[in-house]
Amino acid sequence: MDKALIDKVVLILIIIGGLNWGLIGIINLNLVDLIFGFAPVLAKVIYIVVGVASIYAIKMLMKK
Repeated sequence: MDKALIDKVVLILIIIGGLNWGLIGIINLNLVDLIFGFAPVLAKVIYIVVGVASIYAIKMLMKK
């Protein structure tokens, strides 16, 4: 997979995670739970993927 594509996907995931946290803080609305609450395992996978993306972004930041 192209590194530029991976970097874009990572940034999109981090933005989604940040928006979710913002909504939790502002209006106590968790979009991940709202959308995937019927499948707790899937919601957990999404949280893990966003967390891994954050770790990858730290690695990107350290390289530059």
